[in-house]
Amino acid sequence: MINPRLFDQYSIDTQKDLNLNLRCTRPFDTVLIDKRGSCYACECTAWLPQSVGNLQAQPLGEIVKSDMAQLLRSAILDGTYRYCNSAQCSYLLERDKDVDHGWSTETPATVIKHLRLAIDDSCNLRCPSCRNSMTFHKEGAAHDLGIRLADRINQWLAEQTHNIQVHLGSDGDPFASHVYRHFMEHTPRLTNVKYSILTNGLMFKEFHTRVPYIIDNLNELGVSIDGTSRETYERLRLGGRWDKVMENLECISGLRHKLGFRFTLHMVVQRGNYHEMMDMVEMGKSLGADEVYLNRITDWNTLPNFAQHDVADPTHPEHDEFLKHLHIVKSSRENVTYATLE
Repeated sequence: MINPRLFDQYSIDTQKDLNLNLRCTRPFDTVLIDKRGSCYACECTAWLPQSVGNLQAQPLGEIVKSDMAQLLRSAILDGTYRYCNSAQCSYLLERDKDVDHGWSTETPATVIKHLRLAIDDSCNLRCPSCRNSMTFHKEGAAHDLGIRLADRINQWLAEQTHNIQVHLGSDGDPFASHVYRHFMEHTPRLTNVKYSILTNGLMFKEFHTRVPYIIDNLNELGVSIDGTSRETYERLRLGGRWDKVMENLECISGLRHKLGFRFTLHMVVQRGNYHEMMDMVEMGKSLGADEVYLNRITDWNTLPNFAQHDVADPTHPEHDEFLKHLHIVKSSRENVTYATLE
């Protein structure tokens, strides 16, 4: 049964009809698994908040064929997208732009090609935009459940013969997490499984040599860094050290040229750093990054005065100044993606 409260939480109108002819492939080829083992047929729980099953109770192979998964897919096939968050999903927001997000005019095949893991929220930072305190699971119930989930995922991967990309880092930092380190150390060595990682970069140089199989099979490595100056970075990335992150970025840049994986930078744009957006683009260029993502700050209920930080909101008093900086970036014609900034 659909849980109406989940959709009300994100202000999703489940009676809407977007009347789209194009089919989003995510509910057919993507599964996100959270730290409780709940599985979602999308890249983000805020975009499609209804779980389609739980890995603690069912094998992943059964979950992707569940009645709930079929119901959510039916809303794609009939063009209504009634269960999707059309106010936040970047693919739906950009559907009228000339952007290729892998839409299909045919009924997509139900084959999991993208597995996104959010099974541990341990992180070595406590960024105000993300969390109120340090979260780190080295032992205890959360750690033990994460290990069990990691083992079940690796077991499922070992049985697959088609091409799959596994994404690590939707909730914490993979190199700071004992759960993700366990996953990376025990993942099956198969030519059909590739990886993408999103990290804050602080522990990459120290730990990447411990999981050479993962690094050798990287498709993409993204680094989330919210400032291009020591002052801005250390104010918005609490617990981070500017010298250390720059040292790690140079290490990543060198490996990118050696191994050929895609290297991206990510910036959560907010009041405290929007004046450095163009500097972030220049940093990406100097490091040899393939793309820079400028992402609008999201309300995770950690900032008591969130509206004061969201300069992309047209009602924000600094919105016009933010637009001036955004115009400079757009005029640069560099490889930049603006996630819901416009």
